[in-house]
Order: sequence, then structure tokens, then C-alpha cells
Amino acid sequence: MKKITLNKTNCPAIATLGLIAATLPLGQGLADQFEEAKPNNWHHWRGPDANGASTTAKPPVQWSPTNNIQWKIPIDGKGSSTPIVWENKLFLLTAINTGEVDPILPRPEDQPKRIFGITHPNTFYEFAVLCLNRNTGNVLWSRLATRRIPHEGTHGDNDFASASPTTDGERLYCWFGSAGLFCFDLDGNKLWDSDLGKAHVSASLGEGSSPVVHDGKLVIVRDHKRQSTIQALNAKTGKLLWKVNRNEGNTWATPAVIKAAGRTQVITTASGKVRSYDLDTGKVIWKSAGLTGNAIPCPVVERDVVYCMSGYKGYSLMAIPLDARGDISGSDKILWTKKRGTPYVPSPLLYDGLLVYTQSNQALYSAVNAGSGKTYIDRERLKGLSSIYGSPVGAAGRIYLTDRSGTTLVLKRSRELSIVARNELGEQVVSSPALVGGQLFLRGRKHLHAIAQEKDLN
Repeated sequence: MKKITLNKTNCPAIATLGLIAATLPLGQGLADQFEEAKPNNWHHWRGPDANGASTTAKPPVQWSPTNNIQWKIPIDGKGSSTPIVWENKLFLLTAINTGEVDPILPRPEDQPKRIFGITHPNTFYEFAVLCLNRNTGNVLWSRLATRRIPHEGTHGDNDFASASPTTDGERLYCWFGSAGLFCFDLDGNKLWDSDLGKAHVSASLGEGSSPVVHDGKLVIVRDHKRQSTIQALNAKTGKLLWKVNRNEGNTWATPAVIKAAGRTQVITTASGKVRSYDLDTGKVIWKSAGLTGNAIPCPVVERDVVYCMSGYKGYSLMAIPLDARGDISGSDKILWTKKRGTPYVPSPLLYDGLLVYTQSNQALYSAVNAGSGKTYIDRERLKGLSSIYGSPVGAAGRIYLTDRSGTTLVLKRSRELSIVARNELGEQVVSSPALVGGQLFLRGRKHLHAIAQEKDLN
């Protein structure tokens, strides 16, 4: 099992196995091909429809450190972002501490005491992009996006590459927050990069919102203690299309982008207001107060309703119709609400009308009818799981939840709590699973695991 390392000067491709690019059918554009291929891929950290579910995957039910592991490879750097998959390529980001000290900067032991013991780095980090063959784990290419000393620290459970990449099937978009935004083609050729400036996160907790690409536009949300913003860039060139200031503090939620009610809406959750922006102009379509602070869970959409939630110092869930206009705070335009049991770090799963989530970071499980708001399962304890950071995913009539110890419970997608299997990985996990075909990809703190049933290993 060969360890993946980076060349510290130019980071050339470690292996050049190469994949032959598919030829576009005559008369079919890239956008059409992308939409057709999406259900069979995992191009966004929350899956094909950004709701945590796959309509085509058939992941395994049981595994262990020695059973149904298709491949396992070590990854330099702490792992918290989720890998994405397009066709036979798997992409992930990492930030590697080189240990090379800048003697001008204060040593961690000489810095003032901060909450959670957070210190500001005085060593250089390599911000790297990796592309693997999803079936073998072999490295197809690796690229050093940038090398720098982060200007702030992170919470011990976070890292400097916590955002997940995304792709439109043609280009790969890699967001390292204050370290920069980088675009590659799927063969590893850099197309453009952009320095969007530094974010200053309260308590130096670190960054985390992932980019979203839609209709040739790349959306970035940056909510922090100074001037928060949302902006859209031309996905092909990186040119800024529009940028809007936001009156918000820290949030880490990835926005949802959906075409509804005659417009393409970018929906953001935050402590002050949930907002829907017009993707073409950046103008606010509708907004609503009602969430708690430190919004992290991603909004999820089904049909013509978006579901927004948060769970820090209180609980809140709102079901909002996408034909809303203006400020609907506290109005009867909001379809239904919940005031308990919602998540802090994990995002919800919306799976064929069933909205499932866990309370705070605890193994307390709820399932709700997304249409009516009727509660089927109310904060039932998931025996065998402890603290949870990773978000639930669903496929083949099953739901997968992984806790920080690396234990995964497999549940039936049901109105009653029904546990199918309990699986140990033997490694800490703070990222979320990715589901493609017969595979489940799970990134631990030190390794990336491809899990598949034995019949699919050959």
C-alpha cells in the first residue's frame, strides 16, 4: 500500500494512468450530457441533487476493516472534506503541514490562550488536489494548488481543506477558502485561479462552506466576522459576475441552487436570515428570519419547497415554498416549522419525501414527512453511535449514518426506526460518505476507503 506524497517543488502527477475522454454525441451539448450523467455520479458533496440521496447507487450493507474493503489508501493531511466522483475519477482536497517554520511568526506555545486551545500556524501548508481511479485507488494525478501559511487557525476538529470540490463534468472547482479558489480540467490542467481575500472567522474556528456550480456559474458564500459576501463567478474563466454584501456572522452552510418559480434561486442559510438570491443578478428574491446561530446544515430542496435548519443554542426547521417573495419572516407563507431535534454540524437527508436528521451532534434520530411536516420518528437514540459530524446519505431504500469513531449504522428508509447493520471502520471519521454504483467512499482521518460487496470487487 503506497503512501501518497507530494513533490514539494512542483507537485507533478504521481501516476499517469490516464482515462480516455468520452466523445460527445453529435447534437448533444455538455450541459445536456452533464444532466443525463448526474444521477450516476456524486459531483457535489451532498450528491447528485444536493440532498444526500442517490437514485442509482447500490452501496454495500456490511463491512469491516477486513471485509468488503475494495481498496484503502493513506492520505497526507487531516481529512474532513468529502470526496466527489465523476465517472471513473474520484477527487478530494487536503492540506498538508510541511513543518517548515517561518521564524518571524510566533510559535504556538508563545501565543495567547484562545478558546478550544486554537493557535495560529507558523508553518507552511501545501494545499493539494488529488485525482484517483475510483475502482483501483491508483493516483491519476495530483496538483499543488498553493503553498502558504494560513493566517488563522482552526478548531481541532476542522482543518484547512474542509470544503469539498465540485464539478460540472468538464471542470473541477477547488475552494480552499482564504488560500484561494482553483479550477482544473478533469485531467489536472490548471485553467484559472482566484484569490478572493481572507476570511476572518470568529474564534478562529476555520472555514467550511463548499462551492456550487450551476448553469456555468460558480457560487461562493463567505460569512465571517468582518464583511460577509455571496458572489457568482463565470465557471469557465473565473471572472466575477456579481458580488453582494451580507449582514451575517459566522456560517458554514453550502448554498442550494435550484430552478423554481421562474428563476434559478441560490438559497443560503444563516443566523440572521435565510435568503434566496437570483443566480443571474444577485438580487434577493425572498428572505426569512427564524434559524439559530452558527448555521451549518445545508438547505435541501424537493419539488417546490426548501427545508432549512440549524441546531446551535436552540433548534429550528422551516419549510419554505420557492414561490415566496419579499420578507416572509413569521408569516403564514412558511408551510411548517419544528423547534426541536435539529442538527448542529450534520446536514439533513431528503430521500423521496422523507426528511431525516440528527439532533445537534448527537445520535438522536428524527424522520419527518417533508410534505406535511408530520413526525414519524422523534429523536430516537441510535444505539451503537456516539457523536456525529458526517451527514446521512441514502440509496437503495437504505440510510447510512457514520459517527466520529467510524461506526456506520445502516437503516431502512422507513417511518419506523429499523437498523439493518452496524459496521466498524476502525478509524475516526468526520466527513460524509459518497455513493456511486456499488461503492461507498468514506474518508477517515488518515485513509480513504472504497467499500464494496465482495461480488463487486473483481
